[in-house]
Amino acid sequence: MTASSDSTLLAELGERLSDLRIAAGLTQAQVASRGGVSKRTVERLEAGESVQLTSLLRVLRVLNLLDGIDRLVPKPEPSPMQLLKLHGKERQRASGTPRVGEKPAKQWTWGEDQ
Repeated sequence: MTASSDSTLLAELGERLSDLRIAAGLTQAQVASRGGVSKRTVERLEAGESVQLTSLLRVLRVLNLLDGIDRLVPKPEPSPMQLLKLHGKERQRASGTPRVGEKPAKQWTWGEDQ
């Protein structure tokens, strides 16, 4: 899949899921029953129509495709430089950027507190 329109990507995803379902020897009704979704939801998904994300996950689980989620949305790994800076500490939050119209905080220097 390349960077295409949403409808093109949904159609391709639906076609692939349909092909995988058929290769697994399952009917739409069987996938729906095992996944806890309606048959119409499976039909919509395979037709490239929009469905809820939870429904997609349930169908992927039935087709044993959840491992592919790690490739779709990989877990972020710190860069080597970040690892050196963190010294084994896990980052807890991202630094924010000043909001529009908000002045950045003044940099503190020695002797300023007197």
